[in-house]
Amino acid sequence: MKVRVNKKENFYFGIKAVISLVILCIIMLLIKALSSADERIVAMIAPLSVYVIMIVLYVFFYKVFIVGYLKGNGVEITEEQFPEIYQSYAGMAKELGMKKIPPLFLIQQGGALNAFAIRFSCKNYIAIYSDIFDMIETDVEAVKFILGHELGHVKRHHMSKRFWTAFSSVVPFLTAAYSRSCEYTCDNIGHDLSDGGSEKGLLVLAAGKSLYKKVNVDKYIESAKKRRSFSVKFIEACSSHPFLPNRIKNIKNV
Repeated sequence: MKVRVNKKENFYFGIKAVISLVILCIIMLLIKALSSADERIVAMIAPLSVYVIMIVLYVFFYKVFIVGYLKGNGVEITEEQFPEIYQSYAGMAKELGMKKIPPLFLIQQGGALNAFAIRFSCKNYIAIYSDIFDMIETDVEAVKFILGHELGHVKRHHMSKRFWTAFSSVVPFLTAAYSRSCEYTCDNIGHDLSDGGSEKGLLVLAAGKSLYKKVNVDKYIESAKKRRSFSVKFIEACSSHPFLPNRIKNIKNV
């Protein structure tokens, strides 16, 4: 299957890679300079190093917590556990040309509607919340879209790319812009892997799993377009995900 990558994804990734490389070179030069620097200068810069180490440790233990929670509390979807949806999930992974199928976990999060992919210790994991997964009884294609979307993150190595370009996060709005372009790409992937489930899968996130069927999609997009004030545009520019009307508009144009 040919993956239709959002036209801005590679562009933003290229910028992030270049900026990260430049910052890394600067850090290496600073380290070299510090080896012969005055003790007072070293004392001034030392706290910054402590902050960087604390951030790295926070991210590490955050991932430890998430993966540990998945393995400890989550229900792993396998050939023996929900076999029908697992076959669809495995089939989508193979259609994407993935040699390793990421473990899929079902978790209960108090009614929240979400799914996510995470990478830890060189291994990918995907989780889907129970209130989304419950729709396999009524609208399995919407669930397949969401699973296909998360598989898209793994296929495109988004988690690894964000890690290796982390230094570029110092540039305002850049990381958010790259993340939004990745979401559009994964929406395209989920759209191609499901049979008409993409629009419904996104509407569920907007209106919930009971009311999404009653939403007039065209009116939803039209009213959102009328509300594109400066504040709306600014908040979206700061967000890791595009607003849902724009995501629905994107898959309508696919």
